[in-house]
Amino acid sequence: MNYSISKLAKIIHAKVIGDSNKEITQIFYDSRSIITPEGGVFFAINAIHDGHLFMEEAYQKSIRIFVCKHMVSPHEDATYLIVDNPIEALQKWAAWHLLQYNFPTIGITGSNGKTIVKEWLYQSIWGQFAIVRSPKSFNSQIGLPLSVLQATEENDLGIFEVGISQPGEMEKQEKVLHPTIGVLTNVLSAHSEYFKTKDQQIAEKIKLFKNSKIIIYQKNVRIEKQIKKSYSDRKLISFGGENADIQLQKSVLIEEGTLLQVLIFGKSVEFKIPFTDEASIQNVLCLIAILNELKVDFNFMQEKFLQLQSVSMRLELIKGINDCLIINDTFNSDYKSLEIALNFLFQQNKQKKVLILSDIFQSHVPDEELYWKIAELVNAFSLDSLFLIGEKLEKYQDLFRIKPQVFLSTQEIIEYFENHYIKDTAILLKGARKFELEKAAAHLETQSHDTILEVNLHSLMMNVNYFKSLLKPETKIVAMVKAASYGTGSFEVAEVLQHYHIDYLAVAYADEGALLREKGIYLPIMVMNPEVSSYDVVIDNKLEPEIYSFRVLDRFIQKLKEKSISEKYPIHIKIDTGMHRLGFQQEEAQELADLLLNNPFVEVKSVFSHFSVSDVPDQEEFTRSQAQKLTSAYDTITKTINYKPLLHIANTAGIINYPEFQFDAVRIGIGMYGYIDNEKTAKKLETVATLKTVISNIHSLKTGETVGYGRRFKAGRDSLIATLPIGYADGIRRMVGNGVGYVKLHGKNAPIVGTVCMDMMMIDVTDIPCREGDLVIVLGESPSLKEHAEWCQTIPYEILTSISPRVKRVYYRE
Repeated sequence: MNYSISKLAKIIHAKVIGDSNKEITQIFYDSRSIITPEGGVFFAINAIHDGHLFMEEAYQKSIRIFVCKHMVSPHEDATYLIVDNPIEALQKWAAWHLLQYNFPTIGITGSNGKTIVKEWLYQSIWGQFAIVRSPKSFNSQIGLPLSVLQATEENDLGIFEVGISQPGEMEKQEKVLHPTIGVLTNVLSAHSEYFKTKDQQIAEKIKLFKNSKIIIYQKNVRIEKQIKKSYSDRKLISFGGENADIQLQKSVLIEEGTLLQVLIFGKSVEFKIPFTDEASIQNVLCLIAILNELKVDFNFMQEKFLQLQSVSMRLELIKGINDCLIINDTFNSDYKSLEIALNFLFQQNKQKKVLILSDIFQSHVPDEELYWKIAELVNAFSLDSLFLIGEKLEKYQDLFRIKPQVFLSTQEIIEYFENHYIKDTAILLKGARKFELEKAAAHLETQSHDTILEVNLHSLMMNVNYFKSLLKPETKIVAMVKAASYGTGSFEVAEVLQHYHIDYLAVAYADEGALLREKGIYLPIMVMNPEVSSYDVVIDNKLEPEIYSFRVLDRFIQKLKEKSISEKYPIHIKIDTGMHRLGFQQEEAQELADLLLNNPFVEVKSVFSHFSVSDVPDQEEFTRSQAQKLTSAYDTITKTINYKPLLHIANTAGIINYPEFQFDAVRIGIGMYGYIDNEKTAKKLETVATLKTVISNIHSLKTGETVGYGRRFKAGRDSLIATLPIGYADGIRRMVGNGVGYVKLHGKNAPIVGTVCMDMMMIDVTDIPCREGDLVIVLGESPSLKEHAEWCQTIPYEILTSISPRVKRVYYRE
């Protein structure tokens, strides 16, 4: 992609201020991702944050071309393309770009399965077509145009996924893409909070097919009715349901996965797939429909389907040995995903950066050209070490600026790390499935268990952004990361919050804050319960303590004197407004203010309190009285000290139920992690933590036989019982056993039977086809945090914070 500024300005109807002869070779819209700025243009997009606020940061990173609504701190050596709407400008550019090529495109939309269908389609036919496709799950108003702008004259097929979140968006997406073949995977409840009805959601999604010649859709009465009403003149192909053009006749579990018998326009064909879950089966039926329209032979499909690989839409972050960070991105093997992964590697807060890269397959580009491009990309990043695996990379190793270590197999690199010490390093593993780089990742991990807690950092930030959307632009956010971020992981969560420009972090104890400082977190950190004995730690790590009594204030000032701190130290004043836990009383405000007046040792950064019952509707009067008491104390203090610290009281529930009490800042706790006791709001939050395990063993019980300690489960019929390697030492309460709770297995509820053991528990799988090694969801979207808490007669906070440290945490970023 090479465009002159003058050419781009004509396409997007921009006014140019500055030199119009520069060349554009890459696009940025997030200042944090700028690593190699040469030839880059920065789009100041107004999304969750106003991109204009980050133009100066982009300039400092050597960006000299900007597409924006207005100039910010203009520089003489920069060029500005002034437009009404930078997002629409990006979309216009992409639409124009795609029109320069004459290849067919496939547009895939739906509630779920878009990325999987796209990637499986690519895995099936990459050797037959020169394909351009969406990287990972780039399907938004920004992601789709960025994907389309990858197209070159070498391509002869485009595969793009298209996502929307609210009405009015699909018309804009369609103007970018105009897919030749339109695909609707399904329409579920996912992402439906902005649609009044399911019919409205369907109507919006199918606007993508305005110019499609062929439309492929899931057989469903509602979907079919709307598609036939709007597009009766097109070629329509249905899959999945009864009487569909592509329908499932039978599925049987086999050693390799599942044997499918599929009726394709009346012809019965058998396929083996390496998956067993219902969602994968539906996605394969959709895939068959697309491949059939592309005239792909059934025998070819049969061969390719057995080779289908799991698709990860996310980068997997794992704690490694010797304080290393492992970034496992071995699920995609192509140039664009390598670029995304390298940018992510260089966002990590580690002293050293290392890339482990294997040969890349699934490319139509000749080897010499492909590896020259790869080397050029890698050379743009300042890696400390480079490890190459494969015969092709061995051949082209001299193209790389840094001298690489070269191996022919993953086992060789594992043996290398057995004999070489590596510390405090971010290690990116990137390569083709053939090389099984996940084995190298496992070797470098600190923990290796079948039971893991997946923490989706992208979902966490989506939740933060949802709450941010409810606030005034000037309202600051204090993110609660105490108790290891509610059990999800202290540094990992803090690091992503810092990356996304959160204002403040808050921990319970000084040692939690000290650990974050050790790991490179530089944001201001409040300590909500600083013990007197921890003041050295507080001061040495530049933490900001909560001061809640005269005794505590006096002791802290004495410590500042002892340490000869010359500048005023930041503190936070806690007012007790009715919780009666910690805090100055309202009537003590004037005495406190007098002590703080012209105090040479401390500076008040905030005055705050804590809502007790902001989530209880019939306690509104008490909640309002708390806000009144706080503001009264605040007014007393600020009138005396002659400056205005931040004022805050609202917690997660307070943001929703009492928006008038945002004041200067709010504190987000459990809502950030995906839970709130408000049904309407809960639907808009994403699940952050998912507790997963696998089936260790399956055994048969005859009627009357029992399970577990105390023989508390007796089989009422011949049964199949599966054992899971997770128990109360991992945080699963014994209360959920004996039929109280369930887990999710292949989308179905499997009751927990017998007594939960320390390290194991048992589930009834009699009615669910499954095998040893199959994945089980213990806690996540379903069963939810709320459900699990109800089984245990407690609150979601306690469930989340009780998940044992021995459970391996795996972090994901989109």
